[in-house]
Amino acid sequence: MPAARILPVAQQAPVEGACCASCAAEPASVESRPARPTIFRSADRRITFGGIAVAATLLAVALGSVLLPEASRRGLWLPLHLGLAGAAGTAVAAVLPFFTAALAVAAPVRPWIRIGGIALVAGGALLVSGGVVAGAVEVSVGGGLLYVVGLGAVAVAAFMPLRGSLGPRRRLVEVAYAAAIIQVTVGVATATAMLAGFGPVIERWALLMPAHGWLNVFGFLSVVVAATLLHLAPTVAGTRIRQRASAIVAVTGLILGPPFVALGLGLASDAIARLGAVLELIGAAALVGHAVSVWRGRGRWTTDAGWHRLTGWSLTAAPAWFLVAVGIAAGRVIEHGASPTSWSLGFVAAPLALGWLAQVLIGSWSHIVPAIGPGDMTAHARQRVLLGRVASARFVALNLGVGMLTIATIAAGPDWTAVVGIALVVGSIVASLVLFGVAAAVGTVAVVPARSGGSGPIVHPADARTVEGT
Repeated sequence: MPAARILPVAQQAPVEGACCASCAAEPASVESRPARPTIFRSADRRITFGGIAVAATLLAVALGSVLLPEASRRGLWLPLHLGLAGAAGTAVAAVLPFFTAALAVAAPVRPWIRIGGIALVAGGALLVSGGVVAGAVEVSVGGGLLYVVGLGAVAVAAFMPLRGSLGPRRRLVEVAYAAAIIQVTVGVATATAMLAGFGPVIERWALLMPAHGWLNVFGFLSVVVAATLLHLAPTVAGTRIRQRASAIVAVTGLILGPPFVALGLGLASDAIARLGAVLELIGAAALVGHAVSVWRGRGRWTTDAGWHRLTGWSLTAAPAWFLVAVGIAAGRVIEHGASPTSWSLGFVAAPLALGWLAQVLIGSWSHIVPAIGPGDMTAHARQRVLLGRVASARFVALNLGVGMLTIATIAAGPDWTAVVGIALVVGSIVASLVLFGVAAAVGTVAVVPARSGGSGPIVHPADARTVEGT
């Protein structure tokens, strides 16, 4: 047998500052670390999910408004306003504060602030839409004011928690969110002043109207969506969230472009407006580069293939349509300068509202619903299966339809092109909305029996984590 090895005896180091040898031999006391606080997000998840449900309802209303007579809906104005200011704006009010608090590992604000922001944005958009269509000036002005107050509540809910952040801050995303809220506040305030009959705004409305459009659509919605994709797209793709050079270029260009265009229009300066258009083009191109980089580093999934396909493809294809929309809008500014003819919402409606914003909403909702929606892990697995149904067909129908509508609008294609395009887009979006409703119902049904069984409160699995896993 090998000789037994004698291990050296480790002597206790003397305690610094001991009064005698006996005390010096005692083990040194180790100060225990304070317990890490637990951040509960159950209420915030429910509020976020409820806001997404409201946004989905407004998107359905926007689609339904297309069936109204053209004079009643003022052409494309009502469907686009309900879809952009209503559905997309409400979705932003629901998810933006949730993301800022979660990314910074911070406790969310009180629920009534979150609920108030979502309700005011959604209600304000509905009042403005109804007031303009009905010719009720007081209603539309009141709706505009409510929308602005709602934006303030969203800003409070998004940035107040950051004072108690326990994790790393994502400054680029935070700056983008702040800039977007400032720009849309200016845009909405300008339109509300026009509705209220403010003389200086009415006199220059021909130029301020496109400025309002640039600030709201490109300066607010597109900046928020682009900044969100910086962390959401890698999460969906199963790759690392890291600071890419393309992300910095994209966010910088998208933040600076719209205010320069709006300022150029307000001052009737062709040079300033064209500078903003070029910056917007650079930002949109960089965002496509970011999407390509994320796609190349994507993970390989072995389960829920349809669900991963829809979410991944949607968040990758959407930036390409955004580049198309920006190319059209910025190209007109570069061609016409600071002129009312530089803005045509009809030309950018299909790639911007449908290919970019609607597609991002569908892709992100499909990812978020099983993550924060009602139900347990079994229900969430069923939701992923439901939301992955006919994924390829829905994706192809939406993008093919957007392409046909874009061609019909810009190149004055045959009438059947627009008809088929509308049918494909509406069919795809309606199918997605129906699946969202069924998935939400699956989660709700899974929660109610468990709560009525008397087994105690249901705790979301993520609520059991400390701030390290929030």
